[in-house]
Amino acid sequence: MTVSINAAFDSGNIEVVDATDPQNIRLRIRQDAHSDFYQWFHFRVAGAKNIPLRLVIENAGGAAFKGGWEDYKTCMSEDREDWLRVPTSFSGDELVIEHTPALDSVYYAYFAPYTMERHRDLIADALSHDGVSLSVLGQTLDGRDMDCLSIGEGDKTVWVIARQHPGESMAEWWMEGFVARLTDPEDDVAVEMRKKVRFRIVPNMNPDGSFRGHLRTNAAGANLNREWDTPTMDNSPEVVLVRDAMDADKPVLCLDVHGDEALPYNFIAGAEGIPGYTQKQADNLAAFLTAYKAASADFQTEVGYPETAPGKGNPSMCTNQTAARYNCLAMTLEMPFKDNANAPDEARGWSGDRCAQLGSDTLDAMAAVIDQL
Repeated sequence: MTVSINAAFDSGNIEVVDATDPQNIRLRIRQDAHSDFYQWFHFRVAGAKNIPLRLVIENAGGAAFKGGWEDYKTCMSEDREDWLRVPTSFSGDELVIEHTPALDSVYYAYFAPYTMERHRDLIADALSHDGVSLSVLGQTLDGRDMDCLSIGEGDKTVWVIARQHPGESMAEWWMEGFVARLTDPEDDVAVEMRKKVRFRIVPNMNPDGSFRGHLRTNAAGANLNREWDTPTMDNSPEVVLVRDAMDADKPVLCLDVHGDEALPYNFIAGAEGIPGYTQKQADNLAAFLTAYKAASADFQTEVGYPETAPGKGNPSMCTNQTAARYNCLAMTLEMPFKDNANAPDEARGWSGDRCAQLGSDTLDAMAAVIDQL
């Protein structure tokens, strides 16, 4: 039987160079449209039951974040639900995946995929709960809806957005856990927070890039997290639509959820570099970080990005723009593609389930600081 490799599906990405020899299958990752970025891959191998495979991604050395391949293990699933890690090595130029499928259909991905189909399920499930509404802020360049959930009836607004970079699928797994807890009628923290806060939630900021199998950009090749100072409907309608909605319903807290290719930790980046960063913003950030560490064993503050020097914050990034624009507590959450080095899981690494748990735990940290915002 001939081994078949295909990525022509929701969030798929791979190009087949040569699949004639199962021990030397040659592949390349497709670049984001109108962009040089690439690193995300997601493809199916069919007809390889019990055949030892050696899959070589030839252009891995030119990917956006080369450090992401160091100590990295590929995600694999045969049932498309449980994603396990399989042996992977990086030569400096090529990424080599070695695995023997137990079934005739197996999927490989950079991280557990969160498809647009699952996104629609997330929205449908959220709307099955009392007090949850949906607004479509507008459409993307490919004509997809920009979904925004509203949950709660308080007089303070909290904005939570995820997946500006579509290949960072862990961000929407995080959203699944966050929304599930926030809508739980039996959870005392959620009940109290829905009384105090109106949550505006955009589970997927980049639906076009997500469907297309992009790493970092939208359909126009725009990196949305470099568009927040001067977005346009031609280049970055996703940011225009969300920022306009924020202007109309200003946040006291804005959390932007991401993934980091290289660092095997969960951490927060703040807005310390913006002009006019206030002591109140600093105090609120410190309180949130303390509460987040107490709420989640998977969150830490020892490893992260270097703090940006005062006045040097990039205003085109969401966290810096929203902190300055609304004088609010604005933060970027980063999760690993690899594993949490402080609590490793040899079988699954950092996984969708762990992302969801971290999302759930975030509500405790928000509850700890909401009264001082």
